[in-house]
Amino acid sequence: MLTRENPADTREIVSHYQDSTPDDAAAAADAAAQAFPAWARVGGPARGEYLRKAADILESRLEDVAVTMTREMGKTIGEARGETRRGVTILRYYAQEGLRELGLTIPSSDPRTLMYTTRVPLGPVALITPWNFPIAIPLWKMAPALIYGNTVVLKPASLTTGTAVKIIECLVDAGIPSGVVNLVSGSGSRVGRALIEDPHIHAISFTGSNEVGRDLASRAVQHGTKYQLEMGGKNPVVVCDDADLGQAVELTTSGAMRSTGQKCTATSRAIVLEPILEEFTDRVVARCRSLSVGPGLDESVYMGPAVSQAQLTTDLDYIALGQREGARLLCGGKRLEEGDLAHGYFVAPTVFDRVTPHMRIAQEEIFGPLLGIISVRTLEEALEVANGIRFGLSASIFTRDIDRALAFATGIEAGMVRINGETAGVEPQAPFGGMKASSSHSREQGRAALEFFTTVKTIAVSPTAY
Repeated sequence: MLTRENPADTREIVSHYQDSTPDDAAAAADAAAQAFPAWARVGGPARGEYLRKAADILESRLEDVAVTMTREMGKTIGEARGETRRGVTILRYYAQEGLRELGLTIPSSDPRTLMYTTRVPLGPVALITPWNFPIAIPLWKMAPALIYGNTVVLKPASLTTGTAVKIIECLVDAGIPSGVVNLVSGSGSRVGRALIEDPHIHAISFTGSNEVGRDLASRAVQHGTKYQLEMGGKNPVVVCDDADLGQAVELTTSGAMRSTGQKCTATSRAIVLEPILEEFTDRVVARCRSLSVGPGLDESVYMGPAVSQAQLTTDLDYIALGQREGARLLCGGKRLEEGDLAHGYFVAPTVFDRVTPHMRIAQEEIFGPLLGIISVRTLEEALEVANGIRFGLSASIFTRDIDRALAFATGIEAGMVRINGETAGVEPQAPFGGMKASSSHSREQGRAALEFFTTVKTIAVSPTAY
């Protein structure tokens, strides 16, 4: 049995969960395989009813789920409620997918032959999910997998297993048949690897680090398992000299500091044209200094703790690295230990300027509340800097000029682009995913999920000979 402490106050144990073994993973995969034939025969509308009922149950338990999330991973209660509402929306969206078309009719060279395609489920699938969105990410994988007829084994991040259990309880209480949804907890290196190599598992959908994702892909290829990866980001905002500075400052701050910067879509680089550099910098620093930091259950708090001691150490190490590299620390840059904060993993919102594009703090994903400001002279230079990294997940530009906006949208190497919006976040009906090292070039959410969780079957029906 493993335990999870509250990152805002490590004196409090908030959950206990099983340290699953490879044998447990094999049993879960076998249960999914046993349940698959019957679940695949259930019609889309009927499968959608299970999701709709689960959505209603999750909505009725919203506060309990949000509080559990905040206590487990530190996200502010407002953000946790918002994420849980998003989970409800995801379930309802995919419930309706059970009524949508799954194929096309194709003209045949024989006019008497009816030729058409349909999409069929893959079989049992494994979903390996991170701790930073412990409701939204499991559900945006699980809901499409289920509606399209697959059975599921969920391996959530160890830090948020308790929150994942809340999702499973909603589906079980909605009456979903035994074996259709399964959960294993514990070490990813043991349990996740066992799922990848299990012969019952036909596909893996993974969100997490690049290092683990590359290893997973290699193993999946060896076993002929379909895979989908969503990994890191180093997301830029470009702030032009004609931008609405109030909007740019607020949304850059939100993108960088909400969720303590622990989002793959978080804003980590502000690439600012020289004419407004000083004013933008001063306003961002003032805004970050004003942010309240503390336990996420406090309704007045803007930013909670880092999720763990390991992540806090990473944040502080990158802050020290930025200073060694020659960037100028403008605010933050330290652990917060006043009063009860000493019992949690709190770090101050941190802003650097005089950041150059090749510094490590401008190239590497930190996953913490650290924003680097980079000065450029032109939009062309801004695009060059924005694209000069190995990641390509999300990016945004602040401008009133439609030509600049379209040039940015065309030239930026990112899977998701915002004009006058923050880099973080995407609506459930829109495809989610990145370019370059951020993704395996597939997409999640919306109708794009159909591409991963099904395969095409082509059928030709000819009359009997006469």
